[in-house]
Amino acid sequence: MDKETENSQTKSEIQDEILLAALTLFAEKGYFNTSLTDITHAAGIKTTSGIYQHFKNKQMIASALYTNIIDSLNISIDDIRRRNQKSSEQLRGIVDLLFKLTDDAPYVMQFLLILKINEFLPEEKPLRETAPFVKFIKIIETGIKAGEIRNIDPLIGYAYFFGIINSTLSMVLSGTLGKKADAYQSQTWLTAWNAIAKK
Repeated sequence: MDKETENSQTKSEIQDEILLAALTLFAEKGYFNTSLTDITHAAGIKTTSGIYQHFKNKQMIASALYTNIIDSLNISIDDIRRRNQKSSEQLRGIVDLLFKLTDDAPYVMQFLLILKINEFLPEEKPLRETAPFVKFIKIIETGIKAGEIRNIDPLIGYAYFFGIINSTLSMVLSGTLGKKADAYQSQTWLTAWNAIAKK
């Protein structure tokens, strides 16, 4: 392995460490209560200037995190759509994914659902306008056309359906609900689906 490849791998690994440390701190303390010094220490970097070799500022770190999470979610939703034909099956797959992420990667879900991203990333698209959530709305549109979902405005359908999912997951993440997300998954799915399903 040549030195340039070795250095680029090391740089990539350091960036990943910074992003992971920032994600943890943003979820635990909030964006505004987390300093670059906090991220430096948590990432195991000697000085704050070590962070500047990778990111210009804390906002750039948050932006990279948001982009990575949205991109990953987008790939997962594409995969779910490829594997399932009916809108109900696709929505169920997405719900399964979101509940699994809440239990397995709670900081990722806190970043998406609990933190007010528009307060510290005003230039980024709000969650509802990102690619994975636009696909969510398209699934609802397809379900309406296929007669699986009642004839309502797709955005209203999204608000009813995702509002129930979001509220449940937010209560799990905040500790309002005492069990893991998995314990509430089937009843949340039924309630969300019944809110939009054609009877």
